[in-house]
Amino acid sequence: MHYYRYSNAEVSCWYKYLLFSYNIVFWFCGAIVLIFFLELAVAVLAFLFQDWVRDRFREFFESNIRSYRDDIDLQNLIDSLQKANQCCGAYGPEDWDLNVYFNCSGASYSREKCGVPFSCCVPDPAQKVVNTQCGYDVRIQLKSKWDEFIFTKGCIQALEGWLPRNIYIVAGVFIAISLLQIFGIFLARTLISDIEAVKAGHHF
Repeated sequence: MHYYRYSNAEVSCWYKYLLFSYNIVFWFCGAIVLIFFLELAVAVLAFLFQDWVRDRFREFFESNIRSYRDDIDLQNLIDSLQKANQCCGAYGPEDWDLNVYFNCSGASYSREKCGVPFSCCVPDPAQKVVNTQCGYDVRIQLKSKWDEFIFTKGCIQALEGWLPRNIYIVAGVFIAISLLQIFGIFLARTLISDIEAVKAGHHF
């Protein structure tokens, strides 16, 4: 009769389950990492070709502001850009004179005359429902009072300020990812060592 005798060496359950949990979390983080890779790529390209990007961005706003009310998809895109970056127009709120509805000229009979889209408005924390008329008549008031109601910074200026604000965040995320990878390598190596110790400890 043969008896199998094993040494006390065994694979650490702690390492096994920690490594498994770590990998699950890391897989979920993969999507976030991809977003930051894309963000970094955009930031680098915007920095290297900032004059070209600025010119294209200006052309985009100046050409599409004219069609703001005529294309719902375009309207939603511009609103999203203005709200996300807290800006208004390409260089400022006065760019909305390019649009027939918001134009301040005497020939305009629109209710939105001398106003701006609601996406230019400074949000009111007390209001739970979006006030789509908050930009009406705002440019009739003194310029010194505009910033009480709307964003006065142009979206090109917001774009130029995006890189310095975000480069440190992007760098920090990459450092954190590197440390996590090192920790994962350590866990994997420890588990491999345990498995090799168990194999070496088997006697028949």
